[in-house]
Amino acid sequence: MNNKWIRSAIPALLIHISVGTVYCWATFKQTVAEQIGMSNFAVGWAFSLAIFFLGMSAAFTGKFVEKDIHKSSLIACICFSLGMIGTGLTIRFFSGYVALIGIYLFYGVIMGIGLGVGYLTPVKTLMLWFSDNKGLATGISIMGFGLAKAIATPVMNILQDKFGISFMFVSLGIVYFVLMFLGHILLKKPDGWVEKDNTEKFHLATLFSDKKEIIGIWLMFYLNIHCGLMIISYEKQVLSLTFAFSLSLATILNVVPSCTAIANALGRIGYSSLSDKLKQRNTIYKVIFISCIFVSIAVIVANGITSISPLLLGIAMIGYLLVVNLGYGGGFSTLPALLSERYGMENISKIHGLVLSAWAIAGLTGNNTTEIILKLSDNSYQNVFIVSATLYTVALLVCIFMVKNKKQK
Repeated sequence: MNNKWIRSAIPALLIHISVGTVYCWATFKQTVAEQIGMSNFAVGWAFSLAIFFLGMSAAFTGKFVEKDIHKSSLIACICFSLGMIGTGLTIRFFSGYVALIGIYLFYGVIMGIGLGVGYLTPVKTLMLWFSDNKGLATGISIMGFGLAKAIATPVMNILQDKFGISFMFVSLGIVYFVLMFLGHILLKKPDGWVEKDNTEKFHLATLFSDKKEIIGIWLMFYLNIHCGLMIISYEKQVLSLTFAFSLSLATILNVVPSCTAIANALGRIGYSSLSDKLKQRNTIYKVIFISCIFVSIAVIVANGITSISPLLLGIAMIGYLLVVNLGYGGGFSTLPALLSERYGMENISKIHGLVLSAWAIAGLTGNNTTEIILKLSDNSYQNVFIVSATLYTVALLVCIFMVKNKKQK
């Protein structure tokens, strides 16, 4: 029982495959809005709140997670499952603004806290067990977070169609409680590892001694998430517009999101594993930003050519979604190893949590930026792509000029 797979990889996957279903939001957003009689925009804030509290709970619980992964994994299990079940019961028994407030509370706040603590808890344990392949270790765990969407989306569709949206939330909340509780029981740090009680001294003396670099890491992480959420949260709508000509639109809407979810997961394991082979881990972020800039420009050009066939435009759009999802996932999984090589393993949970506050802010700005652009431009996704390409370029410049190579430290 006391080996790295049973004590770190498997429990990490159990936890992350559960909490990662937050990215299934587009699967049921419309149904929730119709069920409680509110607009998509009003309901959409529940997702924004979930990502915000995810990032902020990770930022403020880093020290707690550092000391006791068993308490933190149990808290994550309870909060996440309670958030799911509470959301389902709110939809079942209430409507209008009362239901909306309940969804904000359960899905946005309570589940969001479970998301943040659950996301952070297994990461350090994995890197301790896989000390020679930290990128691979975090990629394994965080891959589960990305893969969750591919696994849960068809299940959610079936449950919604046969039993209703409320039943879907309650039943899956129970299932995720079982999975996360099993992960909580199995998760364990290697024998002999003792946490050092020097986190505050380290944080003040070392982390803030180079403000430019930590700000640069925070900014490039934020921009990658912001740009990803601009598209990921509107994936279904983008596909509906692009493939409106197709007789098999329903099939496309079912298949492509699963493919992008797999791309998200592959980016998490692929980019982080590749970073173990490179002299400088931040090279991965340069690759991510350059590839995303390239596909953004390709889609902008394709949209601007009036004579282009709908099929070619559709292929370009799918390629764009796949590459953005690859980079979105890879940015997450490479971050812990990048931080550990600069600031050490002793305080990685606290530092990782601090940088994850970028996720919280991006949760508020990402999908809402797209909403604002669409309202101001008569639902033109072309402008969304242009803004996305611009922000990816800014992220690349931040990576080049603000995040130092390790040998320069």
